[in-house]
Amino acid sequence: MRLTWMVNMKKLLLILFICLMLTAIIGCSNHNTVQLAASTLPVFEFTSRLCEGTDLRVGRLVTESVSCLHDYSLQVSQMRMIEEADSVIISGAGLEDFLSDILADRDVIDASENISLICPPHNDEHEHDHSDHHHETDPHFWLSPNHAKSMTESICTELCQRYPHYTSIFKENLVTLQKDFDNLQEYGMTQLSELTTRELVTFHDGFSYFAESFDLTILESIEEESGSEASAAQIIHLVDLVEKNALPAIFVETNGSDACAGIIHNETDVEIYMLDMAMAGNSYFDAMYHNIDTVKEALG
Repeated sequence: MRLTWMVNMKKLLLILFICLMLTAIIGCSNHNTVQLAASTLPVFEFTSRLCEGTDLRVGRLVTESVSCLHDYSLQVSQMRMIEEADSVIISGAGLEDFLSDILADRDVIDASENISLICPPHNDEHEHDHSDHHHETDPHFWLSPNHAKSMTESICTELCQRYPHYTSIFKENLVTLQKDFDNLQEYGMTQLSELTTRELVTFHDGFSYFAESFDLTILESIEEESGSEASAAQIIHLVDLVEKNALPAIFVETNGSDACAGIIHNETDVEIYMLDMAMAGNSYFDAMYHNIDTVKEALG
């Protein structure tokens, strides 16, 4: 009888231990769950700044150093983050088309609301065949400090509607962020006010908003991807463009291909500089200040 009682007690203790372990695991899992899943660096950074001082947790979906999201595929952990989050925050304007299926039944905050988008020009003679990749409008609007400011205001408005008890904190953080954007815009205007040339050739087609913000002109923007470099005709065209306009520099993108730029450098001795799309990495503001300083160095 005593032996049976001891066996039953051991079973009971084992069951209790398992229950405690499961509770701890579930609690840990819930603790790590984010309420807000942000697609890329800009929306993640802006949302995180807005949520400072709250208990809201913000997760970032795309953490890799990518040049574009044309063929991006979600991992299981990223899909799980989306499923568990209360809301998903996207940059919008077609940038996150790869998320369209999984976001169909999710609460989505689109930061491109109220942004005046640019329709990129298409040069059929010199452009690569990336017809499947082109957006009807240019989605890289965060490269304009003023547009980044507007997208942050849109995110703030949506957060206030979903978490009204944090409204005062969101708005206080927004004021600080707005000052940072204003300082960035002022810095760019000052640093780039007296360049020797204001014309650029870029090897990513996403810098139109940056150029527009600081009164620059992009003569040619080519989206060159690894395995799909420029044709001989396009290289000749770009060499002629550089020589005709006496350009001191051309610009490649941090995570993009520089194959064509290297050929042009060999043909013309033009310098090659690197710009950052501010879509990956650790800091939007660091990337933007880097871009301003780089253009200043290259064209000053």
